[in-house]
Amino acid sequence: MKKDIFTLLGGFLTALLFFFGTIGVSFDWFTTESINAFVIVVSAFAALVINIYAVWKNTHFTQGLKAWLRKREAKKQNK
Repeated sequence: MKKDIFTLLGGFLTALLFFFGTIGVSFDWFTTESINAFVIVVSAFAALVINIYAVWKNTHFTQGLKAWLRKREAKKQNK
């Protein structure tokens, strides 16, 4: 699914490039190569954000679970 989203982004930017070319507007920096590079950067950034979130969530969940287990054991020992 992620690959499809980035393919759609690249397709949209390429269509935009051709549209600008048709109406006579051109930018030196807006080329097929810059579009491909941008899509790669966006996909790498998205992967980075997802992985950072996964690591944070895993660490946070593990710490919370350990604390809960300690409290549970303490309650068992007190009874």
